[in-house]
Amino acid sequence: MQLPAAFEARMKTLLGAEYPAYRRAMEEPPRRGLRVNTQKIAAADFLRIAPFALAPTGLAEEGFLLGEDAPGIGAHPLHRAGLFYMQEPTAMAPARLLGVKPGMRALDLCAAPGGKAGQLAAYLGGKGLLVANEVIPSRAALLQGTLERLGARNALVCSMQPDALANALEGYFDAVLVDAPCSGEGMFRKEPQAIRDWSVAHVQACAARQAGILNAAARAVRPGGRLVYSTCTFAPEEDEETVAAFLARHPAFTLLKTERYYPHTGPGEGHFAALLCRAEDKAPEFPPAQTRPLPADARRAWETFVQETLTAPPEGAPMLLPDGRIMLLPEETPAAYEKLFLKCAGVHAADYRNGRIVPGHALALAYPAAMFQRPLSLSDAELAEYFQGNTVPVPADAAGFCAVCAQGFPVGWGKAVSGTLKNHLPKGLRK
Repeated sequence: MQLPAAFEARMKTLLGAEYPAYRRAMEEPPRRGLRVNTQKIAAADFLRIAPFALAPTGLAEEGFLLGEDAPGIGAHPLHRAGLFYMQEPTAMAPARLLGVKPGMRALDLCAAPGGKAGQLAAYLGGKGLLVANEVIPSRAALLQGTLERLGARNALVCSMQPDALANALEGYFDAVLVDAPCSGEGMFRKEPQAIRDWSVAHVQACAARQAGILNAAARAVRPGGRLVYSTCTFAPEEDEETVAAFLARHPAFTLLKTERYYPHTGPGEGHFAALLCRAEDKAPEFPPAQTRPLPADARRAWETFVQETLTAPPEGAPMLLPDGRIMLLPEETPAAYEKLFLKCAGVHAADYRNGRIVPGHALALAYPAAMFQRPLSLSDAELAEYFQGNTVPVPADAAGFCAVCAQGFPVGWGKAVSGTLKNHLPKGLRK
């Protein structure tokens, strides 16, 4: 691997006697990682049904290393069901370090593509609130899709500048994660473009941008709350020096712990994480959101759908948007959510069209099979047809919307009509 001469000189200074071990590791293939989505299945239970070999990463109980005999894993039905997320092994460390528990208010400020946000959602276990933010709208759409697949029911997905988000929810969050844009030195083994983009000037520019993001993040942390700052780079200017400068600007914060991983010391690529805590003080109050009830016609249609299709009413307050989407707003949502530029609020449960309810794909993935009156487990061959967007034969007495399942885990909707399952998988997910 050809590395920039200036980068190698910096790394020799940084690592000293460890540099030869680092350089040898850079010639080895990167390790692939998998994080079990414990919001849907316990890690031990997943190991019993996993169709590929797994070994613990040692960084998170739900994190595993993949062997070389696991091709095409992203198309596997259990991946489509949201039981796991393909995640770089050391990238699991920052969310674990943040120490999120059920009932907390958590923010992932730079969240796309959604791996760490999904990890935080799993730690919340459906209790509390997750706000996942991504500045770039196209990447925010990717983030939304990730959280939908992983079954996050209590998440708000937004696309805002960090300062604007902090203005809306200043002092609101128990836990804030800043996985900052960086020079990517830790990803050189996986991303050749990061090598081509590298320069000392790029490192310095990243550090300047990270300082601004951290300033906004500090305002979002409630008194007594925690903040994790992480990067996938080795540059001290972006890591320890950025943290030291932040502490100098924000004396209410203290540094509790740092973690650093190199390809030769960890199970994956390079990562840095720092855990900080804000001093206790009086926290601001945030009144809960007041939602408008559904219009009478939409309410009747929604209640009929729930009675005919689900085994219990789903969580969250149903809210009809102008475009016809019915969203299930998380119970912990504050009134200040109206100040956010939202891509999604809770679960996209359905579309209300011409007086009819068409269930949303996110609703199928948000709950286990027991939530649905007609869970329909398909064979591998039938699932292959379903994922291509084709119809599938079903028993003649089957009727209505069915939750299509792979090994008992929902992957989407179908509608049984006269012995045929009409395909309701979103076109963008068919292949």
